[in-house]
Amino acid sequence: MDTTWFREQAEKLSPTLYRVAQSILRSSPDAQDAVQEALLKAWAARDRCHQETFAPYVTRILINECRNIQRQRMRLTPVENLPEEAAPPEGADLDLRDAINRLPDSLRLPILLRYMEGWPDAMVAKALGITALAVRGRLHRGRKALHHLLERGNAQ
Repeated sequence: MDTTWFREQAEKLSPTLYRVAQSILRSSPDAQDAVQEALLKAWAARDRCHQETFAPYVTRILINECRNIQRQRMRLTPVENLPEEAAPPEGADLDLRDAINRLPDSLRLPILLRYMEGWPDAMVAKALGITALAVRGRLHRGRKALHHLLERGNAQ
């Protein structure tokens, strides 16, 4: 994998990586650190990555890095001092974004990658380290959970 190709793909994938990291960590500085660390680790392991699987490969590294940051944060930060959830971008559907943010990672990440980033099920599966069938199941459960959260939110 040559340097130019890696740089172009990293630049193209960075917004997606940031959104995934922000979804997991809910902290902009931590999300930026996670993206940077994931790209550094991908660069260091570039000889093991194939061009056709670059996005899921780097996303998997990013998810692992986010979990490392969460573990580190829990050891160092009392729960009451954790950062507040970042404000959604202007013009965003606040009800939907809030409902998505309330989902557990296991349902939120497949929804984010499939519907917000437009990735096919197979690519989501590679990124999350699960089967395509599991992705479809999580998407189904995630949609049901979103429907329930949105209905409950509108009833209040």
